Amino acid sequence: MLYGMIEGLGGRASRIVLGAGWFGPERMEAVSEILDAFLAAGGTAVDTAHIYGNGASERALGKWLRESGRREDLVIITKGAHPDLSDWVPRVNPEAITQDLSESLERLGVETIDLYLLHRDDAGVPVGSLVECLNEHVAAGRIRAFGGSNWTHQRIQEANDYATTHGLQGFVASSPHLALAVARNFRYPGVVLLSGDTAALEWYRQSQFPLFSWSSQASGFFAGRTAGHYDAQDNRERLRRVQETAARLACSPTQVALAWVLNQPQNTFPIIGPSTVPHLHECVEALDVQLTNEELARLNLETENTHQDSQTETQKEA
Repeated sequence: MLYGMIEGLGGRASRIVLGAGWFGPERMEAVSEILDAFLAAGGTAVDTAHIYGNGASERALGKWLRESGRREDLVIITKGAHPDLSDWVPRVNPEAITQDLSESLERLGVETIDLYLLHRDDAGVPVGSLVECLNEHVAAGRIRAFGGSNWTHQRIQEANDYATTHGLQGFVASSPHLALAVARNFRYPGVVLLSGDTAALEWYRQSQFPLFSWSSQASGFFAGRTAGHYDAQDNRERLRRVQETAARLACSPTQVALAWVLNQPQNTFPIIGPSTVPHLHECVEALDVQLTNEELARLNLETENTHQDSQTETQKEA
């Protein structure tokens, strides 16, 4: 396992983050099996949210924490202030943050959450009130560090400029969507998609701001699942190149796609969502897949498929 530095948390966070969106009390046998295997593989960071399963994910993680006694072995990441699902009205305000955080702490059965992310942003709310609210929770010991999920890099920078000016703690991490396949027509409003956003990617590259990429495996697209919002000709070509690369490197397409995220020049922490131990191990082993800059560019259609072309020419000469 590899680990990355997060301000306020040190170097405890594993570069592969276990997504707990599917966790629930009715699936505790599978939940326990996955968490035990993840920790055995050296994993530490687990990502959940107040909204997942209407609280079921946090409750299941909390149950495992109580029964295993392994709270200190985890970096717990959870999110709050998500819009109401009935009308998608924004809830990014100090009152909603405080309410969701309190409920998350109770569900998880912990005194402190390691990394607390605001699940959405509301550009109409001044960042100062949010930064001040989160600092109050840090001072009270409810959270160690905080950041944003689906926040633009401009708003994160604005929040951190405010924090610096006022002598406060700022955002230390961000969780947008980044995957090799480019998503289109997402049904959820307010998401931030980094694929193809040159300015945002350059900001993350230069700042090395920790980037926790959700849906880093493109919802299983490279494993052959229904394409959904990844169903496009360019993504099908990416899939073909991934399969070609996987065959050459003797690994799986899933590992190549995950390695593409891990090998980006940004400071990436891809979030994975395996529900079986073999899939978990497959994902963790992607840490061993090294891709050159040429391969990264080729997989993302930034260059011609030169490796295949050279193979074809060699075959012709033979």
